Amino acid sequence: MDTPLNIVIVGGGTAGWSAAAAIAGIVSRNVASVRLIESEEIGTVGVGEATLPHMKEFNDHIGVIEADMMQQANATFKLGIEFVDWGFKGSSYIHPFGVHGQPIGGARFHHQWVRATQSGHETNLQDYSYPIVASRAGKFDFPSKDQNQISSTYSYAYHFDAALYAGYLRRFAERRGAVRTEGKVTDVSLDGQSGDIASVTLESGEVVTADLFIDCTGFRALLIGETLGVAYQGWSKWLPCDRAVAVPCDRLPGKLLPYTRSTARAAGWQWRIPLQSRTGNGYVYASDFISDDEAASTLLSNLDGAAQSDPRFLKFRAGRRVASWQKNCVAIGLSSGFLEPLESTSIYLIQQAITTLLTLFPRKTVDPALRAEFNRRVDLEYDRVRDFLILHYYANARDDAELWRYCRSMEVPDSLLEKLEFFRSTGHIETYTAGLFTPASWLAVYVGQGVMPQRYDRQADKQPLEEMLGEIRKLRAQIAERVDRMPSHGVFVEDYCPSNDVPAAIAEAVE
Repeated sequence: MDTPLNIVIVGGGTAGWSAAAAIAGIVSRNVASVRLIESEEIGTVGVGEATLPHMKEFNDHIGVIEADMMQQANATFKLGIEFVDWGFKGSSYIHPFGVHGQPIGGARFHHQWVRATQSGHETNLQDYSYPIVASRAGKFDFPSKDQNQISSTYSYAYHFDAALYAGYLRRFAERRGAVRTEGKVTDVSLDGQSGDIASVTLESGEVVTADLFIDCTGFRALLIGETLGVAYQGWSKWLPCDRAVAVPCDRLPGKLLPYTRSTARAAGWQWRIPLQSRTGNGYVYASDFISDDEAASTLLSNLDGAAQSDPRFLKFRAGRRVASWQKNCVAIGLSSGFLEPLESTSIYLIQQAITTLLTLFPRKTVDPALRAEFNRRVDLEYDRVRDFLILHYYANARDDAELWRYCRSMEVPDSLLEKLEFFRSTGHIETYTAGLFTPASWLAVYVGQGVMPQRYDRQADKQPLEEMLGEIRKLRAQIAERVDRMPSHGVFVEDYCPSNDVPAAIAEAVE
C-alpha cells in the first residue's frame, strides 16, 4: 500500500483554501495530507464576488452546507448576468442560468422563435426564459425538482464576499485535518536529478518538503513561473482590458436583485454585484484607452450609494500558462492564468482545476499521462472561456469609443469565428461535452448583441405556424404566472441565510 501523498499548498485566498478544503474534505488522510502556507502580510486579489452554478456543485461535493456558507459570506443568489450597452448604447439583455423555452414540434425552441420572427411576429426571446423573467421581477426560489415543470429549467449561483468565503473554507479545511502555517516563502529548491521542486524555505528558516506542491501564489506564480519557468501565453490582442479599479459602496434599501450587472463603458465595463450588506463595484478597463484617474472617476460617479473605501487598483494580463502542471507542481488560480471576470469565471476555473486534479489524483511519483491529461483539460477550459469572452467584445455595433471600434474589427481566433458563422448561417449552435458554456449561454449573447441567424432548423416547419405561435404564447404566459407567485429575492434571502453584517435598517426595508 502506498504511503500518503504529502501535499503543500503555497498561498491562501479562494484558490488555496478551495484546494485545501476539497482535498481535506474528499481525500482520506491515509491517501494524502494537506499543509497550506500563507502570510497574513500578503493580500489576495479577490477581483470577483460573483460565481457560476458550478460553484454550488463544488460546495455540495466537498460537504459545504449552503445556508451556513451564504450567511457567513454575506451572500445572495444569482440567476444570471445583465449586459447593459454591450451590443449598442441603450441595449440590455440577461445571460441566464437556464434555457430559453422548451422544444416545440421536434425543434429546439430558438429555431421556432427565429421562425416566428422571420414570419413577422416580433417577440422578445428573453420572455421565454424563466430565470430572466424572475431576474427582471427581483424574484427567487429554488428550482423545482419536477423536471416536467417550467420552474425546473434553471439553476443558480451566488454573489458573496470573496474574503469571507476564503475564511469559511479555511475553517472547513482545518476541521477536516488541513494544517495551516503562517509564513513567507523566501527560497525554493529543486531536485538536482528530476528537476522537481524539492522544498520551500520559510522566513523562519523552516524547510518544508512535499511530494506535490500546489502554487496558489497569484500573479507572482512563485513556483510555476519564477522557479520552474513555465511560460505565460498572453491574449491581450483579443482581450485588451488590462486593469481594474474596485470599490464597495452602501447598498441602498429596496429591491435586492438576483443578478450581476455588467455595464459597458467607453474603455471597458463596470460590474455591480449586490451582497446582503453592500454592493461590490469595479471598472475593468484597457489602459491604452483611459487613464487610471479617469477610470476611478468614472466608477465613483456611477455607484448606487456612498463608497465605503478608497478605490483599489489591479493590473493583469489576460492569458494562461502553457502548462498548469509542470513536474510536481500544479498551478491553480491566478498563477495558472487570468481572464477578466466578465462572465464570473474566475472561481469556476479555480474549482474546475481542483476537481480535475482530484479526478487525476497522483501517487508519490507522478505519472506523466496524468499530468498531460490535466493540462489538456485545463487548457480547454481556458480556451473556451476565452472565446466566449471575446464574443462579447467582437459582436458589438458601437461607434462611440475607440475600444469598441478596435474590438469590432480585430481578428479573432478561428475557433470563435467558426462558431459565429455557423450560427449566423444556420441557426445551429455548436455543442460540446467538455468546457464551459452551454448552447443556451451562446444563444443569449448572440441574440442579445444582435447576431441573428439567416435560417432555422427545417424541422420547425413540421408544425403549422399558427399552432406553434399559440404554444409559445402559452409558454410565455405560464412563465409570467409562475414567476408572479415567487417570493422576492430579498425576502427569500432574509428568511434563508440572513447575514449578521446586514444593518437593521436595510434588513427591515427589504421589499
